[in-house]
Amino acid sequence: MVTILINDIIPILVIMLLGYVCGKFTFFDDDQRQGLNKLVLNIALPAALFISIVKATRKMFAQDIVLTLISLIGVTGLFMLSYYLDKLMFHRSTQEAAVCALIAGSPTIGFLGFAVLDPIYGNNATTNLVIGIVSIVVNAVTIPLGLSLINRGQAALKEKAKAKKNNGGTEVEVKLPQKGTTVKKVKKVTVPDDVPVSDEEAKALSEVGIQREIDLVHAEFDDHVGESNGKHMNPTLKSILDAIKKPVAAAPLIAVIFVLIGIRVPSSWAPTFDLIAKANAGVAVLAAGLALSTVKFSIDKEVIWNTFFRLFLTPAIIVAAAYLCGMGSDPQKISMLCLATGLPPAFSGIIISSRYNIYVKEGASSVAVSTVFFAVSCIFWIWALPLIANVFH
Repeated sequence: MVTILINDIIPILVIMLLGYVCGKFTFFDDDQRQGLNKLVLNIALPAALFISIVKATRKMFAQDIVLTLISLIGVTGLFMLSYYLDKLMFHRSTQEAAVCALIAGSPTIGFLGFAVLDPIYGNNATTNLVIGIVSIVVNAVTIPLGLSLINRGQAALKEKAKAKKNNGGTEVEVKLPQKGTTVKKVKKVTVPDDVPVSDEEAKALSEVGIQREIDLVHAEFDDHVGESNGKHMNPTLKSILDAIKKPVAAAPLIAVIFVLIGIRVPSSWAPTFDLIAKANAGVAVLAAGLALSTVKFSIDKEVIWNTFFRLFLTPAIIVAAAYLCGMGSDPQKISMLCLATGLPPAFSGIIISSRYNIYVKEGASSVAVSTVFFAVSCIFWIWALPLIANVFH
């Protein structure tokens, strides 16, 4: 446990602290911070998700169908439970609750899975199986699901704003980049109240002290010209389709399709993907620290609840489900599944939060607190799981 703490948990906290300090001393301005978020969300993270999933095989899914079903139903179900409870308990909007679920309802399996499980259980086929299945569910199911919920919530906001006769607005000067020159074109626009905006509009509004969500689908100012396209489509279907167009959602879905139909990515491609993917973890943690520096860090009831949900409630429900489904004959596999689903929050959640300016304060605080308290929860589960196994033996 000390090795895990020194080699894995402390480096995360140090890099996050570095990002926080860099943000506080303005080593990165807002444009540069968003640039890092875009790098992770559009390039590094999709590459990391794709290359990790395509290494799986159809045999992996069939090898232990009970484990696969518990991971799929359990992780997805707990993701949705986090979403609904956040709306109910803390009166969050659809998009805020979706980001909360991407954080409190999703473990950072790709980053810490092997680092935590290998020293405890060894690098063997069972460890790889558990990490691989949980990773696929988290990355190929919950990320697209979370993005579609964000898009659905923002679409509802825009429809509500359209229905208002006098929605008002704020007049700002938007600075638009021009191709072939560093000089930006200045354009006066009136930004409607209570709707998500483009990156350029968000920056202009922040200069006058107004914080606003960034539009998931139309983050670029020029994208708004096509906002009416598909208006006759079913809103839920449109939300899902718009969400999976994003690289961070499309990459794991394409990878799963490749695995299911048996397409193998040439091994010669792996080094390229791996090199891009290596930028993911470090930059994501640094960006989490930068996001934390833009808000007032707090430990309130919601952050405590998110930490409890991520580190204790989620693995407890997964363990109970495993025993109820007849996995009691293999307590070690249950222990692996418990620790895999009880890891700190996925960093993809805070990157999405920071990129679209949704749930930033609570999200960044939850990631920081959960990462610190994982040292406690990990020791607790290592102690408790053998006792639970003896009860069911």
